[in-house]
Amino acid sequence: MKGLEYKNVFQLLYLLSRTLIKRVKSEAEYMNQIKMIGIDHSKAAVEHRERFSFTKAGACKAMEMLKERAGIEGVIILSTCNRTELWVSVKSELQLSLYEELCDLKQMDRSDREKYQPFFGEREGDAAVYHLFETACGLRSKIVGDDQIISQVKDALALSREAFCTDKVLETLFRTAISAGKKVKSQVRLAERDTSAITGVLRNLKAQGMKFKNLTCMVIGNGEMGRLAATALLREGADVTVTVRQYHHGQVRIPEGCSRINYGDRMTYLKYCDLVISATASPNCTIKYQEVIQVSRKKQIIMIDLAVPRDIDQKVGTLEGIILYDIDSFGLEAEQESVKAAVQKAREILQEFMQEFRRWYECGDLVPVIQQISSQASKDVELRLKKPLRQIQMADKEREELENAVQMAAFKVVNKILFGLKAQLDVSTWRECVEAAARIYPEEEGEENE
Repeated sequence: MKGLEYKNVFQLLYLLSRTLIKRVKSEAEYMNQIKMIGIDHSKAAVEHRERFSFTKAGACKAMEMLKERAGIEGVIILSTCNRTELWVSVKSELQLSLYEELCDLKQMDRSDREKYQPFFGEREGDAAVYHLFETACGLRSKIVGDDQIISQVKDALALSREAFCTDKVLETLFRTAISAGKKVKSQVRLAERDTSAITGVLRNLKAQGMKFKNLTCMVIGNGEMGRLAATALLREGADVTVTVRQYHHGQVRIPEGCSRINYGDRMTYLKYCDLVISATASPNCTIKYQEVIQVSRKKQIIMIDLAVPRDIDQKVGTLEGIILYDIDSFGLEAEQESVKAAVQKAREILQEFMQEFRRWYECGDLVPVIQQISSQASKDVELRLKKPLRQIQMADKEREELENAVQMAAFKVVNKILFGLKAQLDVSTWRECVEAAARIYPEEEGEENE
């Protein structure tokens, strides 16, 4: 083989091995503690939850601020209509109050902090992990098996990535939770029907005798919730109009069969409506009291506010001829007897994912040990091959490159063996194997035996 060919092979091995070393070094930081705090529908009404909700921009800013704190390695904020949760990965020695951090972000005074604290739940370790797994598959939703929550968990992770605020611990935790949610969805039927919030609302209204066929309906908001609401109303035979903020082709999406109007014309259209649903991510009201009282209305209007924070001024509900509901108005959290067996099966699946994540998490402290073993073993291989390599006729530079390539290849092989054993053995046995190997190649060992 020509010297140039040697050189190309050696460079490739060297680059691959350096990449491996860099990856293993980053894995040494896995063992951060997992903590979370959250407020949700199970303890807090919508007027309390909305005080702690975040827009996407607000969540990014908050995560970036927290990430700057020494000892906080990763941050994810999950903010939906039914919950706000703050997730962090922190160094074990860090002492902090997540509630105080959250209140600082919301610029709350002391009296409000005392008022809202009873509505929060705080978890860490296994309790936090299992909570997220149950949340991702809809077991903690107002409607058991909620179809939207898994996408919301995925979106929260993506937003943290975009803000460069996640770390390996939270990344792996949330990805595992998403996988768990998908498996539950594919193998367990948690509800007999569509389980989005809007379909639950419409079922409740139908149970009260309301008929939607040919009703004039306006949906304010063309995000995911707005599109679901418009689609559900279309299925019921309603005449649906969706507000949009832009008319340019391709910039907004509304369900086929819906009409559209400019968002600024919503109050003009209000007088024709039988039903109005507002479901935006806006921090401001979409329907204000002072605007509604100026509208000449000739029939009753039902308004449904599916947003958190709420879109519709609460004083609107006091006006004659208007019935106002919010997302908490329908008691959607009731668990039917028919789904209890399915819930139990879902929890059995979640236990499998709990064990998978625990195996990954509990062995994170061994990553730097494996790095040390691989490094020492690769030096051992290099020393054992020095004499044979000196007998090969080649330039000194090529010999040096070959020795480096051999050392890096040995590093990679030892890593592959040790990490490969992890998949074949239980955690305790694998740990014993790694610790035994560490005794063979202790850290900072001097001379190797020939």
